[in-house]
Amino acid sequence: MTVLAHVPFAIAAAEAGRRAGLAPLSALVLAFVLSLAGVGLFFGRAKNMMNDERRPLWRTFLIDVPYFVHWCACIFCVVPSLAYVVIAPLVRLAAGAPVMLSSSFFLTTYAAAFVLCTYGATLRRYWFVVRRIDADIEDLDPSFDGYEIAHLSDLHIGNFTPLSWAMRWARAANAMSPDMVVITGDMVTSGTAFHEDIATFARSLRARDGVFIAMGNHDYFGEGEPLITLLGEEGARVLRNDGTRIERDEKAIFLAAVDDTWTKRTNMDLSLAARPEGMTTVLLAHDPVSFPHAAMRNVDLVLSGHTHGGQIALPFLARHVNMSRLAHRYHLGTYKSGRSTLYVHPGLGTTGPPIRLGVAPAVALVTLRARRSNTKARE
Repeated sequence: MTVLAHVPFAIAAAEAGRRAGLAPLSALVLAFVLSLAGVGLFFGRAKNMMNDERRPLWRTFLIDVPYFVHWCACIFCVVPSLAYVVIAPLVRLAAGAPVMLSSSFFLTTYAAAFVLCTYGATLRRYWFVVRRIDADIEDLDPSFDGYEIAHLSDLHIGNFTPLSWAMRWARAANAMSPDMVVITGDMVTSGTAFHEDIATFARSLRARDGVFIAMGNHDYFGEGEPLITLLGEEGARVLRNDGTRIERDEKAIFLAAVDDTWTKRTNMDLSLAARPEGMTTVLLAHDPVSFPHAAMRNVDLVLSGHTHGGQIALPFLARHVNMSRLAHRYHLGTYKSGRSTLYVHPGLGTTGPPIRLGVAPAVALVTLRARRSNTKARE
């Protein structure tokens, strides 16, 4: 895919060289060298993602991020370039004109994609929004009407998402004065190098009933047990196929969490084993694929993440047009099944290419409501 994506770029680079005054042969050599470098540099960046070890901040933001801006711009150019190669000759034939292609098209397309991807890899990843969601719960005890849960997910703290970014999310969550903070997995991208940073982040969170965490698939891309230990030492409770009562005025709801589905650690029955009959239940499940199973067990609210909303979506229509729709039934926002509600968090960090377009990172505040029979999201 990377090689294919650099073909339009090579044409664009040759055109840029020509416009800069280079001889045709020199422009072609320049295009070849730049394209070869673009393909070659991909392998080192991809290898780093397999084990996210600490690297100097300047290297990440002055070398790696700019490279992925270029890489994403090349990917963005593939579809319009293919369309142009097919359609332009047909249009010219229909008009009786000679069949030819303009290299200026490739240069313009790459330049536009580069600007867009620069925004997506920098400002769009950095700026986050606060989303407020009302979750309507049948038979919710009045003691919990208005109960607020700060929901964080898919932090992916590491080289591309430093601790300083995460502390901004913590301040936003704390400013809400929530009753509870939950993190639905993927605190890390891979490896163990950033476990201490994640523990520092968890220690900074404040809520009346504490901080509760479910594990995600990336949390096991390395070794998950040291992270679980560190989080416990900081006062956060990691629920792994386990549950606990949250009490108010001698009333209670049941909070549970399933372990990671990708590594086949999930056990829904075990996570709900201690639930009293008929008690309102909130389930933390990193992967929203667990929702149908939870709905069958009359879980009232499932909080998930995992999809990132695809990271790339059509602005203002992200719920309906996003990359995660290709792989996930439940991909972004709220869903209903009987009495059960699912909220799929858009995530805060990124995985794979460090880019977001049309899907803003978010700190969510989920409020339990006993009034209505449907779930309404308001921003």
